[in-house]
Amino acid sequence: MKIRTKSSITRHIPVIHGGKNTIQSTDSNIIDFSSNISPIGTPTSVKKILKKNIENIKNYPDYSSSSVILSLKKYTQLEKSNILVGNGAIEIIYNFCFAFLSKKTKILIPIPTFQEYETAAKLNNSQILYFKTMNLSENLDQFISMIPKNGCIFICNPNNPTGKLLEKNQLLQIIKKAKKLSTIVFVDECFIEMVPESNESVISYVKKYDNLFVLRSLTKSFALPGIRIGYAVSSKYMIEILQKIKIPWSVNSLAQDAANIALKDKSHLTKSNLIIKKELNYLTNKISKLNGFDCNKSSTNFILIKTKNNSTNLQKKLLGQKILVRDCKNFRGLNNHYIRIAVKSHKDNLKLIKALEKIR
Repeated sequence: MKIRTKSSITRHIPVIHGGKNTIQSTDSNIIDFSSNISPIGTPTSVKKILKKNIENIKNYPDYSSSSVILSLKKYTQLEKSNILVGNGAIEIIYNFCFAFLSKKTKILIPIPTFQEYETAAKLNNSQILYFKTMNLSENLDQFISMIPKNGCIFICNPNNPTGKLLEKNQLLQIIKKAKKLSTIVFVDECFIEMVPESNESVISYVKKYDNLFVLRSLTKSFALPGIRIGYAVSSKYMIEILQKIKIPWSVNSLAQDAANIALKDKSHLTKSNLIIKKELNYLTNKISKLNGFDCNKSSTNFILIKTKNNSTNLQKKLLGQKILVRDCKNFRGLNNHYIRIAVKSHKDNLKLIKALEKIR
């Protein structure tokens, strides 16, 4: 018997990401620079609430994540009807593409960037246009001229893996032009809260532009990758559509508890950003002085590094020194001479520098 399925699914290739699980090692001494989470880790308040509420796993979670939406209402200063909670940012990306993209939709994606936009769009047979740039702000006019009609644009801000940040006024130029063309602008702000001394978020503009969709995550800023909690804000219409297709109980009860507590702990972000600002400068200056390594100037808690070494071989050599970095060869627009590192504690960053100094 021949089992039939969509051609887009048979062609689908899952994206490879960073993290210790990619190397299948149980060595607890490996320092993970491949995952870009807060350098100060998970808030203590979150750990306490997870321990306290562990018995709640015997009950079904709140179907609509209503308490989290209320917390986000206060956090974002938006209405409940503008907010969607999901099982991590990834669930929201795939549901967004399923709901709003089709084989007739033209997608514009600046590359290199987070690969899941492309992968999710391809599952819906959308037509993808790539715009290669290492710094979109320098090619903004050309990019705007390529905005498709009745289409969709994906922009990661700050961009993963380059760390480049578009200013608010630059994004608004894109959003306004896209609106005239009836095109949706999907802005991924999962790292925006880890840009020190910045106010470039467009999250408040969903009240003004109904073609704007903004993605956020607690994974990075509050170091919660293991429990999967993310959210999005957009027009009431787009949120209603996504609520309709959302998988029931996709956000577990412990994730909801963690989100409610984390969103109250604004001091966590302040402390994290103080470290990011200091250590980002430290790492960039130190690594740029090493022979064969060139740091891409970043605005956030990770750095893209061009190296004369083969990225896969370099990853293996560093792993031998118990340092895990992200091999960036699978990012469209890059090659096997790029790695990405997270900004971590000074103690860990010192170990990374020493490991890189030994590379020949």
